[in-house]
Amino acid sequence: MSPLSRVFAVVAVLASLFPAPVLATAVATVEAVQAPAWRDRNGITVPLATGMELRSGDVLRTGPGARAYVMLAEGSRVKLGEAAQLGIHTRSLRPEKFFRGALDILTGPFRFTTARLKKTLPRELAIRVGTATIGIRGTDLWGRTDKDGDLVALLEGRIEITRAGQTTELAQPLTYYDAPRGQDAAVKVLDPEVFRKLARQTEILVGDGASRSDGKWRVLAGSAAGEEAALELYDRVRDAGFAARVKPRAAEGGGWRYEVLLAGFASADEAAVAAARLTAATGLKPSVVR
Repeated sequence: MSPLSRVFAVVAVLASLFPAPVLATAVATVEAVQAPAWRDRNGITVPLATGMELRSGDVLRTGPGARAYVMLAEGSRVKLGEAAQLGIHTRSLRPEKFFRGALDILTGPFRFTTARLKKTLPRELAIRVGTATIGIRGTDLWGRTDKDGDLVALLEGRIEITRAGQTTELAQPLTYYDAPRGQDAAVKVLDPEVFRKLARQTEILVGDGASRSDGKWRVLAGSAAGEEAALELYDRVRDAGFAARVKPRAAEGGGWRYEVLLAGFASADEAAVAAARLTAATGLKPSVVR
């Protein structure tokens, strides 16, 4: 068994023997979300939201046209593209001090970047991409796994990739490991223009309609005069992968009116893009509010 495979094996055994510990620090935190996206935990699914703290065993999923940024406690950032699934596994009690665990890319595109100021932070981290397992040494890489196979591109640093008992080291930037399903893998040169197109699959740009923790603009999905109707609307929006919340407001003439809101957009334009995505997913006719 290779050292990288051993990391996954140790994590899996510990997970089966012991319940998840109560961590002093979250394993990871969600930085930005271009909905729809979800978090699965212990059989319960909720929409992914900015500021959400993640635990070992959580699985993140992104929907059509979606993106998500996740900051690991040890300082590395993971970017997910559309139709991606990521599993996070660790038994580190202080993951911000020493992270021992694994990231499991179940499907879709991703990018992993280690914070430059934390390259020397102790870690035992492996990333599994389909049939390949990657050892991390302070680096920047982009990868994808789908029905056609696995691809891992090195942008900076060094990585070791283990597949079918064979280990390959990538140390030259803009090279990639191409492993078509059912075929031998090969190391190839990555054209910069091709990479720019690949990178767009995991990047959130201005105008994409993503939510962030410091955004001041909101999307009003709808409102209702009664609690039951408001909760039905709330569930409809959240089931579609949008992190909504209910805010009661005093109604004219007495009583209350309940607003279902999406928050965290940096501008009215960003909120408008998110509103259009919500309409496409639910048929609702939301509006943008400050």
